Amino acid sequence: MSGLFITLEGPEGAGKSTNREYLAERLREQGLNVVLTREPGGTPLAERIRELLLAPSEENMASDTELLLVFAARAQHLAQVIRPALARGDVVLCDRFTDATYAYQGGGRGLDESRIALLESFVQGALRPSLTLVFDLPVEVGLARAAARGKLDRFEQEGRAFFEAVRATYLRHAAAEAERYRVLDAAQTLSDVQHAIDGLLPEILERIRG
Repeated sequence: MSGLFITLEGPEGAGKSTNREYLAERLREQGLNVVLTREPGGTPLAERIRELLLAPSEENMASDTELLLVFAARAQHLAQVIRPALARGDVVLCDRFTDATYAYQGGGRGLDESRIALLESFVQGALRPSLTLVFDLPVEVGLARAAARGKLDRFEQEGRAFFEAVRATYLRHAAAEAERYRVLDAAQTLSDVQHAIDGLLPEILERIRG
């Protein structure tokens, strides 16, 4: 058995964190070691960068600054958490990874994807997720769920057009690389979403053991 890198992607209010916990428990029932982590963040230093990225500020953050901070946090995260866990043979479940950079900084901010791809190769080398679960839902539903949680962070304060571009980018990437992506309807009830996750378990276990 070898390690497996699974990422969970989607916009605000998609339920990634809740469903990450659910998937982790199901995998642990199979006797697997599971590491739960998130981006931006995952280490003390990367979490401090996360604070910079999410906190509203009077100073407008340049899109390039945002992009470089995301990859700075990712470099630390990979070195301290993700690569060591995969080397041990653990299953890593990460709440967002580089697909979020393509969606938010590429789609939302309008940055050229070729620039993101250069940083992706520089920071990650050949490492890519083995499987990416995209929790998809209409923008208005996700924003309503995010607002119900309380105070909005810097990204959650963006307008609808920003999040429509984020969603479109996720779905475009998923369609272009069907081998890696699985799109789940996150507008369903939680039990329905988790039933869909159950349906993916045989495939996940085969990837781990195969």
